[in-house]
Amino acid sequence: MLDKVTIAYRGATYEIGRGRDYFGIWTVDASRSQPLEWWPQTQEGWSAAWTRFAILEAPDAITPADSNASRTGVGFAPATGPRRGGAAPRAVLAASLLGVGVALGIAGLFPDYLDGTSLAAQPDNLVAHVIYLAAWTASAVLIALGGSRLRIGALLATGLSIVTCGLFVADAGTVIAGGSHLAGAGLVLSLVGWLVCAAGSAVAFWIRPARTAGPDDAGGRLVNLGRPRGAALGPAILLVLAGLGAAAAFAPAWDSFTLRTAAGQTQTFTAGNAFADPGLVMVGNVIVMVSLAAVVIMAALWRPARYGAVLLAGAIIPMAAQAISALVQVGQAMSPTQFGFTPAQASQLGLTISAGLTPAFWIYCVFVVALMVSCAWMLFTPLETAVPTGAGTDLRSGDDADTQIPTWHVARAEAYGAAGARSPVPDDNDRDFNEDAGSDEFDSYEEFTSDHPADGAVASESRGDEPSRLD
Repeated sequence: MLDKVTIAYRGATYEIGRGRDYFGIWTVDASRSQPLEWWPQTQEGWSAAWTRFAILEAPDAITPADSNASRTGVGFAPATGPRRGGAAPRAVLAASLLGVGVALGIAGLFPDYLDGTSLAAQPDNLVAHVIYLAAWTASAVLIALGGSRLRIGALLATGLSIVTCGLFVADAGTVIAGGSHLAGAGLVLSLVGWLVCAAGSAVAFWIRPARTAGPDDAGGRLVNLGRPRGAALGPAILLVLAGLGAAAAFAPAWDSFTLRTAAGQTQTFTAGNAFADPGLVMVGNVIVMVSLAAVVIMAALWRPARYGAVLLAGAIIPMAAQAISALVQVGQAMSPTQFGFTPAQASQLGLTISAGLTPAFWIYCVFVVALMVSCAWMLFTPLETAVPTGAGTDLRSGDDADTQIPTWHVARAEAYGAAGARSPVPDDNDRDFNEDAGSDEFDSYEEFTSDHPADGAVASESRGDEPSRLD
């Protein structure tokens, strides 16, 4: 009996497509006379078939079937993803820029930075800059590796570069407000290093991601935003509130100093209020707060959500580094010259100085931890699988197919090995249907003939009244 099989998507081991009146899953390069599993040719059937296919195949291995693929025997030549000739050179350029920026940043740790003191001589500032450089280095490595790692590295570097912009503006503002004599070679090298890293981040970000058939498919768009729905709405709102809270808590004074004399006199004052600094320094602090809030909101709306988590991680890193820097500063010995006393005067008064942190700092830490928890939730919480449009289902761009439809019928379930199964990674808003409603995604097919009638037809029980679920 003659039966036409049309393959839509292919993975490393399995492929999905349709027969005469059903959707099915077959093994790659095996006979398509009988599907391993099949579902009715309806919208729900395609949704259930795609969900099962996404369980069996790793998302990175799924590609659309190539309509020009050559046929060998009963199978097709392996499908290949879209070619983007300009992506590789731009990835090399982005990774190189990040590498150069990191090298300049490392060189800037040792000469004078501000007021004749190097970053290497200031443990609190040194630790923050080392964290920035380490994150940019990791981004450069991910971008150089290419594939899905390129997008991860680009988003990580982008979030980091956006938020650190205000911090470097504040440092430059200190020099402009206090006089050029405060600036050292270390500050110049660090500023140029940030500019080069920001340029590398921008180049990597503007590399258009390749389309895939898996749940990570963003349709090849640079920015793919979606409104959280259902169970994802509450965590998204909490994420935005945590981001706004962290931005607000960045402004008050964090440092608390208590001066005590031998006579028992004490004086306590705070430092670090973002709005008590000179004009350009205050501008830098405001840039930090605004950019943090903007990146957090964008990360909450980004789809796929795991990419939003990477962007969020890039913004969290410098904010966490600021908290670590404050903790390191508390453990350092305070010089009386910082408070207008000479060593001789401090000795005469029996002056002791103790440093602490204000409640605003601990509130800030709570918000930063909340951002970290949200980031982990976005990375590791199972998300809903994206379901591409299936031919014959009358699906169009924007349709909300139900991906939780149970399997209608299972045939030859023992053909699947346990090692080949993979848990789905669903996301409510990760759907990216084919916007070209007039095109047929099932663009490759093959006809088969068989001496056995059962090989060319769908078993009648596949459309039975009682659905069954594969364990």
